[in-house]
Amino acid sequence: MASADGGRAPLHKETLAVGAGYEPSQAWGAAKPPMVLTSTYLFPSAQKAKDFHRAFFDGATHDVAGALIDPGFIYSRLSHPNLAMVETRMAALDEAEDCAAFASGMATISTLALTLLRPGDSVVHTQPIYSAADLLLNQVLTGLGVYVEPVASPLDADAIRAAAAVAAAKGPLRLFMLESPANPTSGLVDIALFRRIAEEMAGDQGERPLISVDNTFLGPLLQRPASHGADLTVTSLTKYCGGHSDLLAGSVSGPKALVAKVKALRTIMGNHMEPFTAWLMLRSLESLSVRQARACTNAAAVAQALRVHPKVASVNYLGFLQEGTPARAVYDRQCAGAGSTFSFTLEGGEAEAFRFLDQLSLIKLAVSLGGSETLICHPATTTHYAVPPSRREAGGILEATLRLSVGIEHPDDLIAEILRALEAV
Repeated sequence: MASADGGRAPLHKETLAVGAGYEPSQAWGAAKPPMVLTSTYLFPSAQKAKDFHRAFFDGATHDVAGALIDPGFIYSRLSHPNLAMVETRMAALDEAEDCAAFASGMATISTLALTLLRPGDSVVHTQPIYSAADLLLNQVLTGLGVYVEPVASPLDADAIRAAAAVAAAKGPLRLFMLESPANPTSGLVDIALFRRIAEEMAGDQGERPLISVDNTFLGPLLQRPASHGADLTVTSLTKYCGGHSDLLAGSVSGPKALVAKVKALRTIMGNHMEPFTAWLMLRSLESLSVRQARACTNAAAVAQALRVHPKVASVNYLGFLQEGTPARAVYDRQCAGAGSTFSFTLEGGEAEAFRFLDQLSLIKLAVSLGGSETLICHPATTTHYAVPPSRREAGGILEATLRLSVGIEHPDDLIAEILRALEAV
């Protein structure tokens, strides 16, 4: 929960998702945020124009007369009212000081990486990781002179330390880039363990590696990376926060000074979230809690039906983690729910997976996840197609692995369709 104004008790996240960041008195009393469609903003005077720019670029708080500057908007690439509202709301949901919102999840991750990493630095990332992030790390960043080292056992302290040592031997380890749960396997990362190891490294290299966590699979209502030691919480808002498969957006939340550096590069790159998308995002966040609750209930039922079917080799659903295992301990400590996107693997290979997929009609064959509709894909030939097979297999993405994002339809209809499709395998 976060503190509320006026001495009230802290507000729950479900409440913050509905109203944080918007004050109706600033918009003619409109019950809902208006969409502000303008590229530029007028200044009341030349001095005010200078003051606004000093506030934005230099962080100035007072004008030449010593009065507080009430910063206004300058140009929509820098910021705009709808963007500011989204950032305030996501910062509240992520329990962070500030947030930077972007035109897509990958715009967020790319800008974050380019802000924090320089030629000669190293980065350790968990495996598997979202395919576009994998390509950013292993093609773009390596091409810029950044050394990249994966860790395939993110619950194993020895494996993490070993990967960190290999990376640090090549150059200063600046960043642990984590994804938890992992896409598409739902593998968990022990964020607190990474934080402890990062603290250990501070003495060796003079500063602690930062920790970013991609929280897309669970989102702000089901996981709080910052409370477990993450410096930065990354979310592809396209997914659950957007929730309707009709927008592209992303965000990163964290300490104000650190987010300010990310925003500075965003201003130069021009990959911010534009007003219409921001307006849609404010709309979508209001229903996040009810959509996610329904989808999670559905996912539990669907996962159970898959789990007991003889043609299904395994189901990577967080709710099935065995008691007493390290993964279960992390889940109980770190997650408030199992989410509604998970992977399962059929008996067989690509041919069996394709036969199953081609029987579906209610469940849609498409990439992406977190929408109100149920989506399914074959990661090895779609979302992770461009990732080399060796890295796919090291991350547990097999030829018969399917990723399922369960929506808010009636669960009986989804299960019936899955059982019919399995007859063709």
